[in-house]
Amino acid sequence: MFPMVYLYSFLVAGIICVIGQLLVDRFKLTPGHVTVSFVVAGAALDTFMLYDKLVDFAGAGALVPITSFGHSLMHGAIAKSHEVDPGILGIGMGMFDITASGITAAILFGFLVAVFFKPKG
Repeated sequence: MFPMVYLYSFLVAGIICVIGQLLVDRFKLTPGHVTVSFVVAGAALDTFMLYDKLVDFAGAGALVPITSFGHSLMHGAIAKSHEVDPGILGIGMGMFDITASGITAAILFGFLVAVFFKPKG
């Protein structure tokens, strides 16, 4: 039997991609604008505890798109804000507790690609 979570994952990730494509095609937004919009949307949904419900429903379909990065940033900040006297610096550090490995990997692989491949143009 085909587990329904695969279908839900595919549909949710597909809907997120369709929204991104519509933003590019209809509103003539650049990919950078769409990326920032999705990160902010993920953070906003996590602020109201809605993104966790989407993750429970769709699994990797909600964790793979860029909206998950905003969700992870907010999740870390909210977790750190519940500690005693976190301050602004503590909340800022909490944002990067969860996302540090992804940011590090992006920087490292970007550097390696720049070293080993010659850009055209």
